[in-house]
Amino acid sequence: MLTVTDLSIAFNGKKLYDNVNLKFTPGNTYGVIGANGAGKSTFLKILEGKLAQTTGIVKMGQNERMSSLVQDHFAFDEYTVIDTVMRGYTELYDVKQAMDEIYAHDPFTDEDGIKVGELSARFEEMNGWTAETDAIQLLQSIGIPEELNYALMADLPESTKVKVLLAQALFGNPDILILDEPTNGLDTKTIAWLEDFLADYQNIVIVVSHDRHFLNAVSTMILDVDYGKIKLFVGNYDFWKESSELAARLQANANAKKEDQIKELQDFIARFSANASKSKQATSRKKQLDKITLDDIQPSSRKYPYIHFDITREIGNDLLRVENLSKSVDGVKLLDNITFTLNPDDKTLIVAENDIAATALLDILAGRMEPDSGTVTWGVTTTRDYLAKDMGANFAKADMPILDFLRDYASKEENDNTFLRGLLGRMLFRGEDAEKTLDVLSGGEKVRVMLSKLMLTKANVLVLDDPTNHLDLESITSLNDGLVDYEGSLIFTSHDHTFAQTIANHVVAVSNRGSIDRADMKYDEFLNHPEVQKQLDELGIVL
Repeated sequence: MLTVTDLSIAFNGKKLYDNVNLKFTPGNTYGVIGANGAGKSTFLKILEGKLAQTTGIVKMGQNERMSSLVQDHFAFDEYTVIDTVMRGYTELYDVKQAMDEIYAHDPFTDEDGIKVGELSARFEEMNGWTAETDAIQLLQSIGIPEELNYALMADLPESTKVKVLLAQALFGNPDILILDEPTNGLDTKTIAWLEDFLADYQNIVIVVSHDRHFLNAVSTMILDVDYGKIKLFVGNYDFWKESSELAARLQANANAKKEDQIKELQDFIARFSANASKSKQATSRKKQLDKITLDDIQPSSRKYPYIHFDITREIGNDLLRVENLSKSVDGVKLLDNITFTLNPDDKTLIVAENDIAATALLDILAGRMEPDSGTVTWGVTTTRDYLAKDMGANFAKADMPILDFLRDYASKEENDNTFLRGLLGRMLFRGEDAEKTLDVLSGGEKVRVMLSKLMLTKANVLVLDDPTNHLDLESITSLNDGLVDYEGSLIFTSHDHTFAQTIANHVVAVSNRGSIDRADMKYDEFLNHPEVQKQLDELGIVL
């Protein structure tokens, strides 16, 4: 068990949150949500003891162990993969090292024998004699080939390091497991494995993630970090969001009888429980959801930007044809013989063997980069705008205010302060925020400025490279809804499963060995289609 009592933290005299009282219990996964800057990662650091709270107490149960996902991918470069995993259980690893050191003594004294005996007893209590075998099995489960078990971390690619560090956090069945953005850098198979692992996990899990699909799959509770408070709600992310919307409707309808309100809540809970995707979690959640009363659900104070994209004209008969396109960068072939055709009304997800290849393709489609060979042919009626992952070129004039930046993209009718301030207000830049200069914006604010620009240009084709990057859950949700409603065509990359599944109706996979073009296919179908999987394997693409 983990308890937080009367906790507060302040920086420079300003409180980030205050009077936080929480009790975490085994068998639950707590999804931590909150706007960018609300203090989610700070809260995890306090729980881990890496940051001191201003007031209050954080207390674990006696003899309990906490483990967390290391964010520094280079922290264990000098160690082997097996050693890195086992170092996740610090006491076990230290005892093993101490025993090995004593056994190396020459001569080996009676005193050494007594010390080894004491250490061996503790080592056995921690299941130390099977620890290396357990670590190897965990690595196999997570998709690390056996031949890498004794490789140096420094020699591994980034994608493999991420998996090893995840295995490190999970190793030894910690009583409290803290995961900050655990799906970052993971392929879809490993994410699915982690979802199943956490569904079976009987201890406490506390996780921060911007991946709604993941939060929905694993969370039995939601911790909402908002406006100086941290509140606990039963259910996963979707339940929190939809129940808060229900609470707002019930609150607005002051004339509704309490009996009718109770029935509406019960009907909502019944519908939600029936749609739960994983039986193990559904059973746990149903017990909790059935206990919810009207007083337990509250309208969210969270603010959502309003994102809606118009188009100035419809696309004619032709959208895009890519033929035999190849590209190398710094002597490394990223794309080879890529061929696909997109039609009007297509909303196309681009997936690739790595992000660099996907970005290179989008840069070529947007005219920012030339292919080595092949052709890109856009329909004559298309008008295009691009949200690049690297936004530096858009913000070259660092000291320019947001208002002046957007003025360059507004039509004559929309180019006045009242309209532009209204647009920025809907994008959560209120009052003096509209006067901010580009150089002081956070990553999320920069993306919201660029989305505002896209709304002004009214292009009938949007090319978006990982547009949810830097955004909080509220902005991701609003962008998701805006792109579902968008009447133009879309070409995009994304690591957000829900985003990809709900928007794309066409998937194209690209690599340095060719491409796969699948029209009229949703993302989940693409991932689970046997023929597609065979083709992906042939192209060396791991999703």
